Amino acid sequence: MIPTMPTAAELLPLLPELVLVGAAFALLMLDLFVEEKHRAVTNVLAIAALLAVAALIACGVGGQGTVLGGMFVRDTMADVLKVVACVVTALSLVYVWPFMRERGLYKGEIAVLMMFATAGMMLLISAGSLVMVYLGLELLALCSYALVAIDRDSPQGSEAAMKYFVLGSLASGLLLYGMSLLYGATGTLDLAALNAAVATSEDTGLLLMGTVFLVAGVAFKFGAAPFHMWLPDTYHGAPTPITVFIGSAPKLAAFAMAFRLFEAGVGPLDGQWRLLIAGLAVLSLAVGNLVALAQSNLKRMLAYSTVSHVGFLFLGLAAADSVGYAAAMFYAITYAIMSTAAFGAIVVLARAGYEADRIDDFKGLNARNPWLAGMMLIAMMSLAGIPPFLGFWAKLAVLNAAIHGDMLWLAIVGIVFAVIGCFYYLRVCKAMYFDAPEEGVPAPRTNDGALRAAFSVNALALLVLGFAWNPIMDWCQRAFLA
Repeated sequence: MIPTMPTAAELLPLLPELVLVGAAFALLMLDLFVEEKHRAVTNVLAIAALLAVAALIACGVGGQGTVLGGMFVRDTMADVLKVVACVVTALSLVYVWPFMRERGLYKGEIAVLMMFATAGMMLLISAGSLVMVYLGLELLALCSYALVAIDRDSPQGSEAAMKYFVLGSLASGLLLYGMSLLYGATGTLDLAALNAAVATSEDTGLLLMGTVFLVAGVAFKFGAAPFHMWLPDTYHGAPTPITVFIGSAPKLAAFAMAFRLFEAGVGPLDGQWRLLIAGLAVLSLAVGNLVALAQSNLKRMLAYSTVSHVGFLFLGLAAADSVGYAAAMFYAITYAIMSTAAFGAIVVLARAGYEADRIDDFKGLNARNPWLAGMMLIAMMSLAGIPPFLGFWAKLAVLNAAIHGDMLWLAIVGIVFAVIGCFYYLRVCKAMYFDAPEEGVPAPRTNDGALRAAFSVNALALLVLGFAWNPIMDWCQRAFLA
């Protein structure tokens, strides 16, 4: 039987992705004709395109459904994660322009690469096949490598990009090997067919080995311990607004990849893989929080805190039920917002020749600029999980999910390390409010209202959503209704 080409009507669920990729190609061509003094046009149009795509998805344009022979699945989970990914990427581009312009590093390729990376995230989020998982993952990864290396004159940035590329390639290899083992055991690449084959298989040896490699590959992409070696150097070496991007939106795609592979793919083996996830959660909580205590560089501290936050997210995944998946998804969304605010504060304070990435650079910030200090305080308190900020409800949700999944011991471990983690966030707050500023620290920027407004909205969202988090959790829960 000769396969028929899908009609335009059948491809409607793919419309947001097609619009985004089309806009990225259009901007790539437009950038060739834009003069250097008008380079902001590329950035503004990229932000507009991302927000337009988010609006298309939020309004349900194209509708939900399965296309490309089951390889692409658009459902409620996909829509929610894609909207957040597009908005967070647009916010990252707001942080990109002033930082890179001051240093003469802004290129139109940055916006285009971010758009293609977002397209990769969207494909990964909607993957219904192992092929689509790998396609989306590599599109995201290759764009991310190029973004980290965008400052070719920076030895630190080049080293970070090389480490990211080498270890990211290793992770992709592990994931691909696991997929090949699953294909060899079941003879299918479709996740739904794979799930059915795993449920009826009597010989699970090859399936379990493949699942172990899947867990390792997913842990690499999340930055979970002990697969976190790339993360601190990459976050530290990349230009800070690039760190804003790679430290936030890709976590949404990583969560979706984990759900698609583990629940939709090898769900019947949850008795085994959820224990692996629980072990990674404990290790990530321990390594992330304890190593973060010793950091003096704020970007490295936030990098290790990312490892600990992945541990909290894994509390929800380890529950392996609808409550756990909803909690983990809520945590991924919350962390994306918190991460952009925390790294965004560094962008706001930085100048050409002054990166503002040490904790000591924030000393006396309240005396220099009380508003920025207050916004940074909100970001730190939310990351620490202090009520009533949004981060508190995210931690509470995953702890409840662990208890609901009969893993009380895991919830207790999470609580202990949540308390330990408060120390290094409070250390930043102490520096801002109780320490005297260092000599020669430049005054915070006052000539970029758009950047300050974006940062303020980003940080205040953590407070406002702390009182109005129920709608977000409701969307997450609806995504996993049977």
